[in-house]
Amino acid sequence: MSSSQDLSFHQLLPLTIFQQLGQLLQQMAQELGNEALIVTEEALVSIPTRLEATDKFTLVVSQQFSALLVAERRQETGARRQREELTLKESIISNSVNSEFDTEAYVTLQERNSELLNAKLTFEPEAIAQFLQHLNGCLEDNFLARATLARYSQVIQPNNAILQGKFTLMLLSVLASSSHQNDEQELIYPFVSVCQPVEEALHQQIAHERLLNQVTTQIRQSLELPIIISNVVERVREFLQVDRLVVYQFEQQELFIREQGAGSREQGAGSNSKFKIQNSKLIRNSEFSTQGCVIYEARASESINSVLNYREENCFIPSSRCWEKYRQGFTLAIADVDKAYVLSSCLLAFLQKTQVRAKLIAPIVFQQQLWGLLIAHQCYEPRSWQENEKNLLRRIAEQLAIAIYQEELMRSLKLEKQTLEQRVIERTQALHDALLAAQAASRAKSEFLATMSHELRTPLTSVIGMSSTLLRWPLGEMSQRQRQFLQTIHDSGEHLLALINDILELTQFESGKAVLNLSEFALAQLAEASLRSLSDRATRQAVNLMLDLKISPDYRLFADPQRVSQILWNLLSNAIKFTPEGGEAILRIWSENNFAVIQVEDTGIGIAEEHLPLIFEKFQQLDSPYQRRSDGTGLGLALTKQLVELHQGRIEVESTLGTGSVFTVWLPNNREQGAGSREQ
Repeated sequence: MSSSQDLSFHQLLPLTIFQQLGQLLQQMAQELGNEALIVTEEALVSIPTRLEATDKFTLVVSQQFSALLVAERRQETGARRQREELTLKESIISNSVNSEFDTEAYVTLQERNSELLNAKLTFEPEAIAQFLQHLNGCLEDNFLARATLARYSQVIQPNNAILQGKFTLMLLSVLASSSHQNDEQELIYPFVSVCQPVEEALHQQIAHERLLNQVTTQIRQSLELPIIISNVVERVREFLQVDRLVVYQFEQQELFIREQGAGSREQGAGSNSKFKIQNSKLIRNSEFSTQGCVIYEARASESINSVLNYREENCFIPSSRCWEKYRQGFTLAIADVDKAYVLSSCLLAFLQKTQVRAKLIAPIVFQQQLWGLLIAHQCYEPRSWQENEKNLLRRIAEQLAIAIYQEELMRSLKLEKQTLEQRVIERTQALHDALLAAQAASRAKSEFLATMSHELRTPLTSVIGMSSTLLRWPLGEMSQRQRQFLQTIHDSGEHLLALINDILELTQFESGKAVLNLSEFALAQLAEASLRSLSDRATRQAVNLMLDLKISPDYRLFADPQRVSQILWNLLSNAIKFTPEGGEAILRIWSENNFAVIQVEDTGIGIAEEHLPLIFEKFQQLDSPYQRRSDGTGLGLALTKQLVELHQGRIEVESTLGTGSVFTVWLPNNREQGAGSREQ
């Protein structure tokens, strides 16, 4: 017996009512058994089609009962309205947790939501056949699916009156329960059945929020990603009471690939949880691969087959529109795979092999890239997934994406830290190698200079000694010109020997081998001896050399007398050399705060201010008319500074160009050390 009564309608419906009507049709398909074909837009995401992304429909086709529910979205809720609804929702949940139900806020929240669908429900065989023909034309290069649709289009008949009446009663129950709602209203809690008390729905919502808060807390504790996934997925499986919950990770993403050689570990509650996760690292790879595998599973019992490491390599193509829908946050709910995947034989065979009867999938989207899928399996019987279950799984997937992002940030920081540490190690090693090379070069230079100084000083000593002997005891008559030549030989030898001694001494300072022979001596006597040794040179250059002692004759200095004498010699000889005829060079000595202060002042040519930083550098000679009046090596002041610092003292200079210069030396007088030697 068939029904000829037309019960079709076309009107605006809230999303929740539309979804409930779709669930009613799926229930009817379950009662019809294997003879019924059920097709939804969700079941076709794995098949290349030309359907619009916004199309929503549920189609049931059989000889006894056929129906088509189709709709398009009328309008989207604005961002501002969504924020207001979220605030109201949080207020209701917060008050409900505190055992206070805010009825006014709840009603306001219902009124805020205005998302409607332009829905059409028809039982007309001709309209259903036309939709099947349209659907067949939208399929792309899928001969088996098109043949299946064509076959079912031939079995459409007027509906059985008993089945039609049964469905009509269920339909009227849903529509009557929602008749008190305004046409522009939709419940903000889409999972709440119209026949379900508000208090029970809120209890479910509170339980969901508590679970999400626990997941968020684990993520904020900065636990390792494997531990987070292990704990979260096992608890969600128990909460949803599903047979199996798995995490499917794609092997290649826009930004990530797995590292080779990653191990596996077992986590979770009891022996029914197995876990295998591989680390990821940042790469630049613009290609997206659909290949992946199940890296984690939580099972309700050991009797449920394990799908760990299972792959879906052949049933999907990279250009399938399902990947783009998943990237946009699409949640897939399949109540019965045997009916939903009649048009996708490959995927149906895979699901039957892996013991899947119903499934719910939420995408894990990380930085706008599809990282993986969170999948709930019902293994033995179909399951009509409620909206609250879809929302929960979607929000858990969002939290896992946050945990993955957190893990990748930590991994990037660790990698950057390791890179910086490696650079520091490499730089330190390079500096160490450079230091060793410099030390080797310094040793080679010192050895060379020591050898050369010995080889040069030996013949020079002979030259100086013989020329001095000839000057004192000439053999026979010697002309004045010959005596001048002999004097030149003697003076040049002396100058060359002084140059060699200065270079050798400077080398000892640079190599840290200079030694002080410390002892107490009378500083006044040493100063007088220095002036006597330079008096002839001062007389020849018409420079008035004076001594100004402000210490007692018995004042004793604890230092190296030979080095102090060298300091006095270098400073006084420089003062004489750069002072014009008729000028003065004054040596002053006094005691100040346990320091012996030696000061040499001249009325010479002075030093330009820009040249002052260079006067203590090696081989530096200032550009002046007097610089070549007496030969010099440019080492005197450099050696003087080294000698002063070797005594742990300091030297300063003040000079005015055209007026003169003042060199001041502070030498510490520490008698507690006693006689001995000090190395640099």
